[in-house]
Amino acid sequence: MSSAAHQRITRLAELTAVHRAFHWLHLHQPQLRQWQIEMVRIPAPSFGESARADWFLDRFVELGLGNVHLDEEGNALAELASAEAARADSPCILLSAHLDTVFPEGTDCEPRMAKDSPRIYAPGICDNAAGLTALLGLAAALCYARIAPPIPILFAANVGEEGQGDLRGMRHLFEQGRYRERITAAVALEGGGTNTVVTRALGSTRLRIEVTGPGGHSWSDAGRPNPILLLSRVLVAIADIELPRDPLTTLNAGHIAGGTSVNSIPETATVLLDLRSTDPAQLAAAEAAIRGICDGLLPPPSAKKGASRPAKITVQNIGNRPAAVLPDDSPLLDTLRAVDRHLTLRTETRLGSTDANIPLSKGIPAIAMGTGGSGGGIHTLQEWYDPTGRETALRRVLLTLLDMTQCVANDVR
Repeated sequence: MSSAAHQRITRLAELTAVHRAFHWLHLHQPQLRQWQIEMVRIPAPSFGESARADWFLDRFVELGLGNVHLDEEGNALAELASAEAARADSPCILLSAHLDTVFPEGTDCEPRMAKDSPRIYAPGICDNAAGLTALLGLAAALCYARIAPPIPILFAANVGEEGQGDLRGMRHLFEQGRYRERITAAVALEGGGTNTVVTRALGSTRLRIEVTGPGGHSWSDAGRPNPILLLSRVLVAIADIELPRDPLTTLNAGHIAGGTSVNSIPETATVLLDLRSTDPAQLAAAEAAIRGICDGLLPPPSAKKGASRPAKITVQNIGNRPAAVLPDDSPLLDTLRAVDRHLTLRTETRLGSTDANIPLSKGIPAIAMGTGGSGGGIHTLQEWYDPTGRETALRRVLLTLLDMTQCVANDVR
């Protein structure tokens, strides 16, 4: 942490407007809880976030943000900017939280309150209703304090962070969206926790392996290739692939499906695989090994007259999350460390797979930050969140965000 950053944060925290924003966050913890309960009731599976996005548009309008709209991918967007800064070509800072959850359509999302603690139980209540609540709370505090940042802050409740969503909302923002040339730094709000910050983006490759065959009756068509048994052989061979521990590379079979009944030879069997590593080369090597196993498993089709349709194995890439790292000497990290010193927090840098992967992979400074409180049971139906201590984390994000806008504005000038 530089002395210049420390001095900037000290001066920033002394401003009357910043104290007004802190005051809003202190007084409106019940409002944050109510927003969180209200939004978690709205199902938002990946590719089904539209109802929750519409709810966010209404909140953005109520708070008085500008240029409230849905983009082409379904991200709910809004801006906070002074009249001078609200130019169509001005740089901006992105503050985002993902709308989607891992839970499929039809999941009961009704929150349950603990009798003897502040805990709330609901699928997605921490990941990422906590981050989305922080997004609203920070927007509300800034508007209440009448803080006009020197460059616009772009608020985004974005789609497609989880699973096969494959970061599609963030990809759109940085590759096709109207702000793609303007975003100079990004902060993704992710779940609970106060001290942590994700500065290293964990890369991943997702594959779908499908084995197909002619199918048939288990007795009368006995001897035909069985896709489930063939897929089992594929998985046994994949399990024997040697993966490095440095850099750590992992492989998981997360979902398997196939067949129709106990007395039917199935026509298809599929598995979804997740490969993860900090090294893109290791991901490529593991994928190549898997494809080699699939290519070498089946014998060539028989030319014999009357031979049944042979089995077929296909491998489809269904997701890629790029690996990247925020340099340790990044001004963004310098700012955060100065904020943590001011708030007497310990900066805990982490490795993670978040929306920050996309900007980091493009060389744009980005981090993912916890939004306070604590949570557990993430990605299960027993997921919970306790907002105790949330206020400190929101102050942390607020100071980081405001210092970033000033630093970027000074660089532009």
